Amino acid sequence: MHESIVKGILSAHNGMNIYRGCTHGCIYCDSRSKCYQINHEFEDIEVKVNAPELLEEALRRKRKKTVIGTGAMTDPYIHLEETLGNTRKCLELVESYGFGLAIQTKSARILRDLDLLKKINQKSKCVVQMTLTTYDEELCKIIEPNVSTTKERYEVLKIMQENGIPTIVWLSPILPFLNDTEENIKGILNYCIRAKVHGIICFGMGLTLREGNREYFYKKLDQHFPGLKEKYIKKYGNSYEINSPNNAKLMNILKETCSSHHILQDVNACFQYLHQYEEKNSYEQLTFPGLEDIN
Repeated sequence: MHESIVKGILSAHNGMNIYRGCTHGCIYCDSRSKCYQINHEFEDIEVKVNAPELLEEALRRKRKKTVIGTGAMTDPYIHLEETLGNTRKCLELVESYGFGLAIQTKSARILRDLDLLKKINQKSKCVVQMTLTTYDEELCKIIEPNVSTTKERYEVLKIMQENGIPTIVWLSPILPFLNDTEENIKGILNYCIRAKVHGIICFGMGLTLREGNREYFYKKLDQHFPGLKEKYIKKYGNSYEINSPNNAKLMNILKETCSSHHILQDVNACFQYLHQYEEKNSYEQLTFPGLEDIN
């Protein structure tokens, strides 16, 4: 790890990345792409040491409450979070100032902060987003080696549901010739049904590859699935969008399952839900000057 002092922490859409880089080792990670200009070794985590201070300043200055998002580029529960606790510090600020939260992770470490997530959800809305890609646990350990397995993430989703915290699942990416099977998709969807997730975000059955993450992905294919890289190159060349040959069939399964179980599946509707701020217990929070003086 290395430390940095940054000038800002919130994006124009109220998203933040407390760290840069990741140690989860997912073989398909888009955040490795050179366009994001992470100019250090991806596993050498950049720690934004002044992130909590910048966040508090930003929240204090906001005239209108909103939902704060984190986890889009770097998982907020990478291994370093266990000792540094910067994600928890930021969640404490979100809760203290009464903002909403949309947090995305693949790690069961989020359970450490269940107390804060519940408090945020009591005041506003806290949505936990969990990425699920691979129902087969052994395959999951290969393509997502240093993070909670799919079954462990499913257990997190159940715990959130039991505590009244809504969840969204990212069904992405789906890797052609590896996990783009009916068995895999139905297994993940069964988890979603049992955990009563609010919505599922899926742009299609496939993945994206560009300079930076393509090279890493192909290196890992050579390591774990000899010959598969050549199959990708022959079929997809240097395409950015890598769509599964099974896309149509698998998307129909997704749509039919979500419809029959009342799971939000429209991507735009899911994003609207994630960004919509809600204030709860507003009646209890009302105060009337002088009322305390009445006997």
